[in-house]
Amino acid sequence: MNDLRRVAVVGAGQMGSGIAEVFARAGLDTIVCEKDPVALRAARARIDRSLHHAADRGRLSEQQRTDAWAHLLFADDLEALADRQLVVEAVVEDETVKTEILTALDKVLTDEQAVLATNTSAIPVTRLGIATTRASHVLGLHFFNPAPVMPLVELVASLHTDPTVLDRVEGFAEDILGKHVIRSRDRAGFVVNALLVPYLLSAIRMAEAGHATAADIDAGMVHGCAHPMGPLQLADLIGLDTVQAIAESLYDEYREPLYAPPPLLARMVEAGLLGRKSGRGFHPHRAV
Repeated sequence: MNDLRRVAVVGAGQMGSGIAEVFARAGLDTIVCEKDPVALRAARARIDRSLHHAADRGRLSEQQRTDAWAHLLFADDLEALADRQLVVEAVVEDETVKTEILTALDKVLTDEQAVLATNTSAIPVTRLGIATTRASHVLGLHFFNPAPVMPLVELVASLHTDPTVLDRVEGFAEDILGKHVIRSRDRAGFVVNALLVPYLLSAIRMAEAGHATAADIDAGMVHGCAHPMGPLQLADLIGLDTVQAIAESLYDEYREPLYAPPPLLARMVEAGLLGRKSGRGFHPHRAV
């Protein structure tokens, strides 16, 4: 039986809330940590809506929904995470911010065997791990949005990650969380985003050049290639700021033109048109 039972998520945005819900639905003692009280309240509401939605759709029973909620605690101070066995960092896709969080967590956690995981989409894990004194226990655990629905998790070892720690977390993700795990080397973008982001950027360049409307670009890929949603819809779902950050990380590592963020993407991010989470991106949305 896997020993990772006391877990936490730092960062209560869309991804952090979703990961916390996954943990709670698996019966784990889960703390959601977010210093911003407004963001913390929003996370509570987001998780509550998601659990009710899952119950309404028949994916959870009412008892399972109640049990999941009972496994959740909310905190605004990292000190509350001292006894955690696994902490997933899910803050903004910014290397400086992530490094600061991981450094602080390293000092807070009392268990020398505790695992620090980052949900980064593209930042090399080695860079983040060496900011701590436990680089052997730092790895990438990359969930996909929406985390309670998407079955995949990318598991990424840094150059310092202990192989036994990697096996321990892989077993946790598969056996406790019920996720499908793929392993990736510690390269910018890992597996999925290294393939996906150039496709999204190509769609943005097509819209930028006026070759077709956003609606027609998306319709072409949905009805012509049987994709569940079009590339610009997907970019809106991910968040255009996150797409930009991943693209910048990929371009920084490889210096290949296909990874360069298009000017339109940068302008939209500057304008606060981030996609679904802001209410408008390439398409209009109800803000979440």
